Amino acid sequence: MIKYKTREEIELMRESAQLVSKTLGLLAPYIVPGAIPLELDKMAETFIRDHGGEPGFLGMYGFPNSLCMSPNAQVVHGIPGKKAMQNGDILSVDCGVFMNGFYGDHAYTFPVGEVAKETSELLEVTKASLYAGIKEVVEGNRIGDIGAAIQEYTESRGYGVVRELVGHGLGTKMHEDPQVPNYGKHGRGKKIQEGLVIAIEPMINLGTHRIKQLPDGWTILTADGKNSAHFEHDVAVINGKPEILSTFQYIYDALGMDRAEYEKI
Repeated sequence: MIKYKTREEIELMRESAQLVSKTLGLLAPYIVPGAIPLELDKMAETFIRDHGGEPGFLGMYGFPNSLCMSPNAQVVHGIPGKKAMQNGDILSVDCGVFMNGFYGDHAYTFPVGEVAKETSELLEVTKASLYAGIKEVVEGNRIGDIGAAIQEYTESRGYGVVRELVGHGLGTKMHEDPQVPNYGKHGRGKKIQEGLVIAIEPMINLGTHRIKQLPDGWTILTADGKNSAHFEHDVAVINGKPEILSTFQYIYDALGMDRAEYEKI
């Protein structure tokens, strides 16, 4: 059952989402060659707690860390380790916060140093597909319109869209109804209504859409070993239109990037 949020609840959720955004912004300048993911995870946990939140992922379903950190061919749910990042890597950082009784949850895939052209293009297309999906979060549309927009944008450029993992409703629980696939058909699925809050998170592969799981029970990999990118925003329906509760602007500011155009819907 979908739990629609009041305007007051959405504002509380915005605060949770913004703390995630600030955490990603804090980490951004440290995601460089030589960075140790486990050290970044500890930095994030301290920052979240110091700002009145709790790490949303830590202990959830038994997950051992505050961040999901997934380099290169890891799609999502990577466990932060002690292996240093190398020039040319990419790193998906997925962060969750629980604050004010509500969750915030979003993600960004960072290039580490200088990356290959095809990798840079994968990141740009995946990020752009997120906004293509967000544009469909309009009252009267359907959930399938979101996935269809993401799928059309990415597959037309030759990328693979992960099927087994999807976006989701967000609220007092990290994962609520409805599921929000990154593929689908226009006009299908639940109707989008005022007060809906969802996390949209394209997971797009450089090669095949197929995936596999490591024996750790968490880490998801591309089946062909090619890179995967993951971007995620929290989005609410306010006055019939999408409003992004999270932001990448803290990342852009930390890295000296002028990328505010991506925040416009």
